Amino acid sequence: MEQKRPRSREKNVTSGGKGVHKRGDGLGSGQVSGQDYSGKNKSGGTKKAVAGGGGSALLLLLLLLFKGGAGGLLGGNQEKPDTSGYSASTETNVDNTVAKGSRAKRTQILGNNQDKITIMIYMCGTDLESKYKMASSDIEEMKSATLGNNIDIIIYTGGCSDWHSNGISSSVNQIYQIKNGQLMNLVADDGAKSMTAPKTLSGFIKYCNSNFPANRNELILWDHGGGSISGYGYDEKYKSGGSMNLGGISQALRDGGITFDFIGFDACLMATAETAFMLDPYADYLIASEETEPGIGWYYTDWLSKLGGNTSMPTVDIGKNIVDDFVTRCNQKCKGQKTTLSVIDLAEFSHTIPEKLSNFAQSVSNKIVNNDYQSVSDARYKTREFAQSSKIDQIDLINFAENVGTSEAKELSKALKEAVKYNRTSSSITNAYGVSIYFPYQRTSYVDSACNIYNNIGMDSSYGNCIRQFAKVETSGQVANSSGNNTPISLLFGTISDTVSAGNIDIIGGLINTFLGNSAGKSIGYMDDSSISQDSVNEYVSEKFFDSSNLVWEQDENGYFMTLPENQWELVHKIDLNMFYDDGNGYIDLGLDNIYSFDDNGNLIPDTDRNWLAINGQPVAYYHTDTTEIGDDYTITGYVPAMLNGDRVNLIIVFDNENPSGYIAGASTDYVDSETDTVAKNIIEINTGDTIDFLCDFYGYDGTYQDSYYLGESMTVLDDMMISNVDVGAGEVKLMYRFTDIYNNEYWSEAITG
Repeated sequence: MEQKRPRSREKNVTSGGKGVHKRGDGLGSGQVSGQDYSGKNKSGGTKKAVAGGGGSALLLLLLLLFKGGAGGLLGGNQEKPDTSGYSASTETNVDNTVAKGSRAKRTQILGNNQDKITIMIYMCGTDLESKYKMASSDIEEMKSATLGNNIDIIIYTGGCSDWHSNGISSSVNQIYQIKNGQLMNLVADDGAKSMTAPKTLSGFIKYCNSNFPANRNELILWDHGGGSISGYGYDEKYKSGGSMNLGGISQALRDGGITFDFIGFDACLMATAETAFMLDPYADYLIASEETEPGIGWYYTDWLSKLGGNTSMPTVDIGKNIVDDFVTRCNQKCKGQKTTLSVIDLAEFSHTIPEKLSNFAQSVSNKIVNNDYQSVSDARYKTREFAQSSKIDQIDLINFAENVGTSEAKELSKALKEAVKYNRTSSSITNAYGVSIYFPYQRTSYVDSACNIYNNIGMDSSYGNCIRQFAKVETSGQVANSSGNNTPISLLFGTISDTVSAGNIDIIGGLINTFLGNSAGKSIGYMDDSSISQDSVNEYVSEKFFDSSNLVWEQDENGYFMTLPENQWELVHKIDLNMFYDDGNGYIDLGLDNIYSFDDNGNLIPDTDRNWLAINGQPVAYYHTDTTEIGDDYTITGYVPAMLNGDRVNLIIVFDNENPSGYIAGASTDYVDSETDTVAKNIIEINTGDTIDFLCDFYGYDGTYQDSYYLGESMTVLDDMMISNVDVGAGEVKLMYRFTDIYNNEYWSEAITG
């Protein structure tokens, strides 16, 4: 049966483009593209050259640009959507059932509105407050709530260089209470402490328990989130302190000495299986988001007022109100941004999931050991991934299980859906069912750290073994394509030779053994995994080998086309058009776009039109990140590097069935120099009158990165920002296609000149 080809984006071509040109002096900011052109693969091995496989150093990419041909540029997109009809997923009823055998809830609700509640809000303001006033906005929402006499809201502040709420100190940590619509200071100076230090959190919990004892305690951690690996928090004042990982959170909660009705994260990416396992000793419910939160975060006024009217409200109903208020508010304020929030019963989760997750992991391991890595890789690639551009490798666990499809996977999926008591998403995101998990694909460098975390939080070893095996095969597949007979000279003159003899097992074995013998290979713990022999892995990789010597263009009377054998198409996960513009001094990287077509014979037809994605007629550097399809429904997402009112961001561009021309859904903060491993909430919205300066990376003719520059002229945001494709101007362009295979290797085709 013919393999389904990757989906191409539609494009809307308009006239009157402003042309491609860089502006001013180099910014000295480092690369803005987020693309790995370093020549290193995700595990530390060297990637292969252009038209010869691998991730490829850009030196070889740009040398290949000189290879002949005629043609042109790639295609773009369309106009701003009508989002007036945008709707989030509808409310549903909460699931009040609890699986038989689950532990009793630790919080005992008295009933009849007699319950006393202390809500502890650990608010690390960081740049979300100093730049965007997000914390101050949420404090105002809390002040607007009608609380009654049985709720105490206690806020711990810190981690921010510039608070916008009057009185909150930027130099020391403080404690406040929301009372009668006012923000009352309780502790004016709690010292200058890092908000990501576990003892700071535990100290706050002890303070609240001592001064505001209650039979129902709730804890909300407000800030950045990084999920399973990075955990919670980014302190703007103590950047070198890093985040508070799951082990650190566990330590803080253990030292705090009390248990909670629910623990919530008004932060990104914390609705993970690992978080749920870790929290079970300390709370009955977890309320968190699988995805990056829109900048407005939780909306506090209404759910707090409802709770103030009935402090005996069941916890799942509190959670439902939090979720509904959040999703509804994001629907109104953050159209197009991916919104998720779920309520997980930790008592049921800890009872029903561990064994089923272990069985599922073992079924995946069996596939890998029995030479079926490809089906696991395909399932992983098709699964909903969160914060994809950040490459943290968190995916929806239910969606992944259903894609794997084993009987054990189906049992796990069923149990997870029952443990997630309430879940809603915006209509701009699919396959997000309420709980995610770490599973490597984009990069494997976190695998050993993840396994250490699993040991620390008491997770069964089966899942760790599963991801180690997967990473071992993926890394071996990357190393097998890490070198070949091509050189910059052969690429320059177009004499491209075979790549690793098209999967010769002896050569592949030699490459992998050499890698394992060097310092990079020896430093990777999962490569020592003995549950799957390296010899069998080498044999598998040689059989499932993407032969990049096929990535050459043929011509007929209709133009260029590329033919790949069907067994090679089966190894392709993604195709993107890569465009460079020659401005007379070097090459401007215009990015990656999933623009192409196929003829009746299944051959790839390149887009050789001289146009590229533009915003209001200005060509921009655009990078496609992910495509999600369910039947005929699709969502394509990418980003554009920019400065928004002087702050470095990535503009989020979305294309879907209702808006095939695309629209700007918002912006996310783009951190440089590994400032934090956690992920910031997206900026609420881009407002009329804001200033945008687009950014691009620039390379010399020798293929080396020179600097990053402003691209085009400064732009003022209008009510209607049109996405379309426009002509790029008079300069020569080079286009290539990047293919991504089942090992997440990247290969570039020959270049076509336009």
